[in-house]
Amino acid sequence: MRAMPNRLINETSPYLRQHAYNPVDWYPWGEEAFRRAREEDKPILLSIGYSSCHWCHVMERECFEDPEIARLMNENFVCVKVDREERPDVDAVYMQAVQAMTGSGGWPLTVFLTPDGEPFFGGTYFPPDDRHGLPGFPRVLRAIAEAYRGQRQQVVQQARQLTSHLQRLASLRSSPEPLGPDVLREAYQGVQSQFDPEYGGFGPAPKFPQPLVWEFVLRYHARTGDPQALAIAERTLRAMAAGGMYDHLAGGFHRYSTDRYWLVPHFEKMLYDNALLARLYLHAYQATGLADYRRVAEETIGYLLAEMRLPVGAFASAQDADSEGIEGKYYVWTWQEVMDILGPELGRAFSLVYGVTPEGNWEGRNVLHIAVPVQEAAAQLGMATGELQDMMAEGRRRLLEARARRVPPERDDKVLVSWNGLALAALAEAACVLQRDDYREAALDCARFLLTELVRDGRLMHTWKDGQAKVPAYLDDYACLVGGLLALHEATFDSGWLERAVELARQMVDLFWEPHEDAFYDTGRDHERLVVRPRDLFDNATPCGGSEAARVLLLLAAITGKHELADVAVRALRGLRELMSRAPLGTGNWLCALDFYLAPPKEIAVVGDPSALDTRRLLDVVYSTFLPNKVVVGLPPDTAAPPGFPLLEGRTAVGGRATAYVCQNFACREPATEPDVLAAQLRDP
Repeated sequence: MRAMPNRLINETSPYLRQHAYNPVDWYPWGEEAFRRAREEDKPILLSIGYSSCHWCHVMERECFEDPEIARLMNENFVCVKVDREERPDVDAVYMQAVQAMTGSGGWPLTVFLTPDGEPFFGGTYFPPDDRHGLPGFPRVLRAIAEAYRGQRQQVVQQARQLTSHLQRLASLRSSPEPLGPDVLREAYQGVQSQFDPEYGGFGPAPKFPQPLVWEFVLRYHARTGDPQALAIAERTLRAMAAGGMYDHLAGGFHRYSTDRYWLVPHFEKMLYDNALLARLYLHAYQATGLADYRRVAEETIGYLLAEMRLPVGAFASAQDADSEGIEGKYYVWTWQEVMDILGPELGRAFSLVYGVTPEGNWEGRNVLHIAVPVQEAAAQLGMATGELQDMMAEGRRRLLEARARRVPPERDDKVLVSWNGLALAALAEAACVLQRDDYREAALDCARFLLTELVRDGRLMHTWKDGQAKVPAYLDDYACLVGGLLALHEATFDSGWLERAVELARQMVDLFWEPHEDAFYDTGRDHERLVVRPRDLFDNATPCGGSEAARVLLLLAAITGKHELADVAVRALRGLRELMSRAPLGTGNWLCALDFYLAPPKEIAVVGDPSALDTRRLLDVVYSTFLPNKVVVGLPPDTAAPPGFPLLEGRTAVGGRATAYVCQNFACREPATEPDVLAAQLRDP
């Protein structure tokens, strides 16, 4: 008979609901838990994780489902469970605390707090008994409870000192030094010095894709023409797409590689990774013209549309690493399975190309990867390259069909605005570059949902699940959605998306910008107060709110002519000047924003029907090359320009034909109706 559920059964977060039948007396984050802690004079045990986190599931099975460990937790602590994706502000504050205490962090995150919310001890995963050099969780629980009862003064003092330290970390100020190309040069040199020339990426295992850093490197190549910058980006992009981190059957990328070679992934799939990587490969295609990059971008977007898109039009957050309680089970193959499904001839050829062996490459099974390129394999097998490519397509189709009969990983189907904003931007930009109307329609569906279901009383919300929007939106929600809406305007020429982007950007500055500190904070002025107001300065797997806010404000300033928007962005950039130079792997999106600021953008206004052939021919010129420092606005013919967008004012279709207007450095060229004329204007520096 199943146990009675705890309070988490009433939550919408799939991660919290996964813990609803633990014997732990869990509370969700909120005043009720802190009130009980104060009344009973107990410390808070805060546990933070997310639904697709493998080690979160391990700790749940080993500790939170153990009746004796649960008894220790319930008797000595008020236990609070948080979904880091639903409450990134709570996660950011206490992750920084654990990093300050231990020098490292990760999930599951385990933190002990005073009833006032001040942290005094923490760590990540704790096993159920002493092992691997880690203390067992029961021993940790007893020691913390005893210290809290017997050494209260020291505990409170430590908590206050740590909280003061966190407050100081959030107080970075603007640099008096000017923002110049030297920052970009020093950052690129830092990237280059940490590059792994043999396998691509950075450093030893584990290896993360870091798309924001590679976006900066592609921009640096476009800015300087440095061939080495393009070479190291391509080395990494080819290696990631050939490795097991890429899903060669359904498209899309797993979270990261557990080894230096991009072979064995950590198997969860995240919306943000795939949105950012789709754009990165799209930009690599623009920069090189190589069809393989286009294929990866299209397959990654195909994965998002097939497996992550919800019936409402927005996108789910993640797919789990585990299925049937085993990490990677859904994705890996034995040699015998491959031979049984494909037969001897196709099976042998497929195994050669995708590295399938009887002994396997991971725990006796095989993670598919490109072990031998098709052209080389065709030569070994004595067949034409085209013939082998067709055979590989058939092999992938059959294995995907067989995989679909397996128990799939769980999907976390809550909608997060920031990650959906990234997906919206990827879809809209791909619609422009690849002239894909299906991507445009998917982007429109996503934007309509976000602006309808995730706005309450004029205030953007952070997350939606089962018809409920909750938690006031964070800085990155606003910034990523503004970026997505600007891309959607490019894909549709609908000025309504521009107007919504401006409206949200103004709200963003009002809520999150502190002018006396020259700083963006991650939570708005109307948000719940934590022990520290969080301010994430680093671009990690996703752009931090401050960097994306600076980037989109610079775009909007170019489009609207409102210099006050650019002023906010530049003041925010100045605060990160030293960090960009010293820590480029953690400031990729800041560097992209700085590159835009330092290169007066090409301002391109196109008047025409975006579905008409003459307009598409002009747009094909705009999107056929990599022009990272551009803004594009569009206006259907015989349509009045909306007020507040000077790039569109007075623009008409010359002679009734689609017409492009190119401006830069406060000077405009002659209107262009021919693609070759427009191409020459865009090439001219």
